[in-house]
Amino acid sequence: MPSLGAWRTPVVIAAAVVVVDQLAKHWAVTSLGSDRVIDLVWTLRFNLAFNNGMAFGQGQGFGPLIGVIATIVIVYLLVSLRTEASPMSTIGMGLLIGGAAGNLIDRLFRGDDGVLQGAVVDFIDFQWFPIFNVADMAVSCGAIALAL
Repeated sequence: MPSLGAWRTPVVIAAAVVVVDQLAKHWAVTSLGSDRVIDLVWTLRFNLAFNNGMAFGQGQGFGPLIGVIATIVIVYLLVSLRTEASPMSTIGMGLLIGGAAGNLIDRLFRGDDGVLQGAVVDFIDFQWFPIFNVADMAVSCGAIALAL
């Protein structure tokens, strides 16, 4: 039986990512609306967009399938936490789980057409890179941490 410590840190990281992600998305939806853009520095701006596909806007219309795959990945990652891992791996797993869960929450609850019909809220826009969100950053950083 794995120790509680094998689960605690990645789950706390994942929960923190979900909270920060959902708060940021709530701010974006309520503050940016459909026509407001906030220019920050250089090409960085906040610009509200909704993505019902996957990364980089690919797979439009496949939201339910993407949601099912995300659920399977989250469950797999949670099950894999049963073994003790390196600190970098623990952080990476927490970031991956939290990021995947943050975007899955959008797919579950940000649509009017049924389960997994919602679109992911994106709002961080460099204008030369696809628009993304906090959950996307967590998934990317988690993948890098696991690769290292």
